Amino acid sequence: MNVPFLTIVILVVFLVSSSIRVLREYERGVIFRLGRLIAAKGPGIFFLIPIIDRMVKVSLRTVVMDVPPQDIITKDNVSVKVNAVVYFRVVDPSRAIVEVEDFLYATSQLSQTTLRSILGQAELDDLLSSREKMNTELQTILDTHTDPWGIKVSQVEIKHVDLPTEMQRAMAKQAEAERERRAKVINAEGEFQASARLLEAGNILNQQPVTIQLRFLQTLREIATENNSTIIFPVPIDLFTPFIKLLEDKAIKQ
Repeated sequence: MNVPFLTIVILVVFLVSSSIRVLREYERGVIFRLGRLIAAKGPGIFFLIPIIDRMVKVSLRTVVMDVPPQDIITKDNVSVKVNAVVYFRVVDPSRAIVEVEDFLYATSQLSQTTLRSILGQAELDDLLSSREKMNTELQTILDTHTDPWGIKVSQVEIKHVDLPTEMQRAMAKQAEAERERRAKVINAEGEFQASARLLEAGNILNQQPVTIQLRFLQTLREIATENNSTIIFPVPIDLFTPFIKLLEDKAIKQ
């Protein structure tokens, strides 16, 4: 009598323990009863009917998926290798299990094909300079295609664009030429501003001749303070005009 009773007790304990499920906060359990979808349960503790119910566990945490480097030919016929990273999470566990066989593999393949398709329609300059726009476009397309699977693509980031060596040299030459062009433009602009200032100064000196003498005397003072050597320079006759006039007046009076 004890052996059958003990067997029944062990069997009951086993069935009860196998029917108890505990899921974490970020987990959900998709329940199938005799092959039919019942619901997604969790988190916390719940019970399954032994033998009849089957559970598939699904994580709701954000998945960071690395997209392998893809060979892409841009719109302007430049061959590049581009890799990216996709951030997504399951928002509907039931659809993620029922609508697609393996949502992780399906999302990975869809990301690769979409990356090649979208970037192949862009030119190289747009790919390098408008990366944020490309990221947004990729995210929108992936999110639209994965929505029936119960998956939300929150972000797509292009990580690296690998250019051919010849293209890197051509871009370096282009950047150098652009820098030289800017330097020449800045130099020409400086010359133009300097000539405009000189023209203004010439007009002022032309209107006030005495300013030439003042400038001449100031230049002499600067030379005297900086150098102690003997300097020979022409003296404008205008400096002696007042003295000559004074001598002439004295001669007339006499």
